[in-house]
Amino acid sequence: MKVSYHGHSVVKIVTKGKTILIDPFITGNELTDLKAENENPDIIILTHGHGDHVGDTEAIAKRCNSLVIAPNELATYLSWQGLNTHPMHIGGAYEFDFGRVKFTPAFHGSAIITDKKEIIYMGMPAGVLFMAEGKTIYHAGDTALFSDMKLIGERHTIDLAFLPIGDNFTMGPEDAALAAKFTNAKMVVPIHFDTFPPIKQDPQSFIDLLEDEINGKIMKPGDLVEL
Repeated sequence: MKVSYHGHSVVKIVTKGKTILIDPFITGNELTDLKAENENPDIIILTHGHGDHVGDTEAIAKRCNSLVIAPNELATYLSWQGLNTHPMHIGGAYEFDFGRVKFTPAFHGSAIITDKKEIIYMGMPAGVLFMAEGKTIYHAGDTALFSDMKLIGERHTIDLAFLPIGDNFTMGPEDAALAAKFTNAKMVVPIHFDTFPPIKQDPQSFIDLLEDEINGKIMKPGDLVEL
C-alpha cells in the first residue's frame, strides 16, 4: 500500500489497484503539489463538509465517476449534485472491494457556506479508519483532542495516523502529541497546518513533544510511505 501526503489534510492511498483521495482540497491550496484536473481517483473519502476538505470533490468525482464516501448528510447533499455516493456515519464500518472504511468521532463542525451567506449543516464531522492489506490508517479529520482516542488505539492496531496540529480550529501540537500517545500509532504525521495564517505551525514542535517510543514523521507535499 502506498500512502502520500499532499498538503493541508489531503492524503492519497493506492491499494488493490485503486486510488483513494481523502479530503481533496486542491484548488486554492497553495501548499499542495497536486492539480485537480490531473487527479483520477476511484474513491474519495470526506471527513466533513468544510470547503477546505470537500475541496474539488464535485469536479473530480463528476469527471472520474469516483465513488464518494462521506457522513450521511454530506453524502446526501453531494448525491443531489449528481455524484455517486455511499453514505455512512460515526461508528459504522463497511467492507468495500478495496478495503474497510470506518468513521470515528471527531469534535469539530461541518457545514457548507454558500455565496449567499447561507450555512448548510452537513451533519457530524468524522475521522476515518481505513483498513487494507493488513494495515490500518487513521485520518483524524479536523478534531479537538478527546479521550476516546484511547479506545480507537485499543481497538485497532494503527500503522499510520494523520493528526491535525494547526490549533485555532483543531488540536495544536501539545494536544496532538497526546493524541499520538492515545492512538498508539506506529507512525504519526502532522497535517492541517500552515495553509492559512491562523494555523501556522512549526511541525517540528509537534515531533519534539512526542514520547521517545512514538515515531513522528514530517511529510512534505508529495512525500510517500509504503506500508
